[in-house]
Amino acid sequence: MIRLLDDGFEVDDDPARVDIDVVHRFIAQESYWAPGRPRERQQELHDAARRVVGAYGPAGQVGYARAVSDGTSFAYLADVFVLPAARGRGLGVEIVREMVENGPLAAVRWMLNTGDAHGLYARFGFAEPRHAVMERRAAGAR
Repeated sequence: MIRLLDDGFEVDDDPARVDIDVVHRFIAQESYWAPGRPRERQQELHDAARRVVGAYGPAGQVGYARAVSDGTSFAYLADVFVLPAARGRGLGVEIVREMVENGPLAAVRWMLNTGDAHGLYARFGFAEPRHAVMERRAAGAR
């Protein structure tokens, strides 16, 4: 699927099109959620994803998101970003829209952990976490 956007941008769910070096560089060097994540780990996460969506402009990849899912009842949205130079164009909205409202996972329950962009996710039905949520972090994982 390729969906054309304004100003020469597009979103695409072809995992082979993703520039994993761009994704790794942002996640490891600029994200608050996985600083220092090894490139090999990022490749493994990308390869294991149920679906990925990239945003692309004239100069190449500018955004990304991946989903982990059982394909039937739930999906987890992860590693959502838009490069700083491409922000302000609504690309984050389009990445999330494509991931959660279109495609094979549109009918499942979605979850995510995030420290920012709550307004963006609320537009797609994500609500504040309930107190019943529990988490066990993986030892040493990023």
